[in-house]
Amino acid sequence: MEPRISGLDHLVLTVTEISRSVHFYTTCLGMVSEVFGAADGTKRWALKFGSQKINLHLSGEEFLPKAENPSPGSADLCFLSNAPLTDWQVHLRSKGIAVEEGPLPRTGATGTIISIYLRDPDGNLIEISNPA
Repeated sequence: MEPRISGLDHLVLTVTEISRSVHFYTTCLGMVSEVFGAADGTKRWALKFGSQKINLHLSGEEFLPKAENPSPGSADLCFLSNAPLTDWQVHLRSKGIAVEEGPLPRTGATGTIISIYLRDPDGNLIEISNPA
């Protein structure tokens, strides 16, 4: 049997300002920030949610190895939530975050989802979805 990928542990976002990104993802999306010691002894920032995390790299100071062309604002991320999208819309509005589109039906990894779209401080597209 050939080897297969079984899940996603983490992904990396390149950002223009760590503190601004941490504030957005913790305050607006409910993630938990973590400073961790990497295997090479450096201190790094991560955003945890469920059993996954997003590691943050500061633009121009990325850790090696890195993406070929790391750049802030180049990601398009879809997050699942059990909270109704109407609750998200009220919450985001209270934080001054505009919903650009939605709710709209989309196709997710396991079937139909209903999604709203917004942007993080670097312009990354953030999709928050409920299973349909």
